[in-house]
Amino acid sequence: MFVCDRMTRNPISVKPEDKVDTAAALFKEHKIRRLPVVDHGKLVGIVTDKDLMRVSPSAATTLSRYEINSLLAKISIRDVMSDKVIAVNEDAPIEEAALLMSMNKIGGVPVVTEVGTVVGIITETDIFNALVEIMGLSEGKDRITIEVENKVGVVKDIAGIFADAGFNIDSFVTCKKDMGKYDIIVRGNFMNADHLLQQLEDHGYHIVHSARIGQQ
Repeated sequence: MFVCDRMTRNPISVKPEDKVDTAAALFKEHKIRRLPVVDHGKLVGIVTDKDLMRVSPSAATTLSRYEINSLLAKISIRDVMSDKVIAVNEDAPIEEAALLMSMNKIGGVPVVTEVGTVVGIITETDIFNALVEIMGLSEGKDRITIEVENKVGVVKDIAGIFADAGFNIDSFVTCKKDMGKYDIIVRGNFMNADHLLQQLEDHGYHIVHSARIGQQ
């Protein structure tokens, strides 16, 4: 799955010369929290609702609503935006976008082409929805977590046990633990799988967890 599969295409954007009140109106109208700043088709910055809060009068202000709006109408986007923009390429794997957001503690990033043209935006909600789809949670999946040693052939051996028991594997994920051990998380439809679990244990594998997760 790639960023282009999950991003919002043709995102709403602003120009550096636009005023802060324009961005504030767009945030409210479209219920969004960030806007790419585009100049001549290229990404030059990003402005968020927090940037606007920083330049807006506090709730304790004695200014009238008209005076506040007049003040915001004088401030340009270029004066409040961040020009150090973290962006992701449209052809990048979706996990690259997730890593960027996690490492930089941000909730979304603009999506650009190779030449820097903004073609979308991807947010943490898009990542969450992709995770739900990848795990098959909408329709429900059985999840078996198996603790294994870090050695060659483990994945092949476990896949063979599932195949011999007549079960297809929908997804297969490894998570590193301490002391050279891994958890292998297998998802699929394993109803009435007591025999499968017994076969795994007979081959020396420790079953950490087994349950059906998602829609019942």
